Amino acid sequence: MTNNFEAFRKLITNPFKFRFFLFMRLPTAFFAGLRIEALSEKEATLSLSQKWFNKNPFNSIYFGILSIAAEVSTGILGLGIIYKQSPSISMLVVKNQGNFYKKATGRIFFTCTNGPEIRTVIEEAIATGEGRTVTCLSTAKNEKGETVAEIYFTWSFKTKANTKVAV
Repeated sequence: MTNNFEAFRKLITNPFKFRFFLFMRLPTAFFAGLRIEALSEKEATLSLSQKWFNKNPFNSIYFGILSIAAEVSTGILGLGIIYKQSPSISMLVVKNQGNFYKKATGRIFFTCTNGPEIRTVIEEAIATGEGRTVTCLSTAKNEKGETVAEIYFTWSFKTKANTKVAV
């Protein structure tokens, strides 16, 4: 398995390129104002500030927008690991669950530390030729460091060579 994560990190942490990626692939995340704070092979932290576009009637960030930011904080690690990988790897969310503890107001930081687990699952998918899943946690904290939410995403990784096309 090749390691192109650093090339991916350099590309995606360019603010202009990241915003363009969001605009083209995840327009809701673009308009919500999602930003990368830190990215390594082990961990990703993204942030989101409360504003008119992402608010709910209770003067906090809408839970759907929180879920988008949490998903990207877990998915960006997988994207970095499969970047320019041969054989190509597909990834898909197969399950999610969230626990919400406080109103999300101000700036919220989403951190996922499951990079090593994601890499292991991808390596297993390549070695076996079978799909594998991993459940990742994104912890959302406010500017005071208080946990606002914990959102889990189960990702499936599979080599594209073994993906069957329905006839």
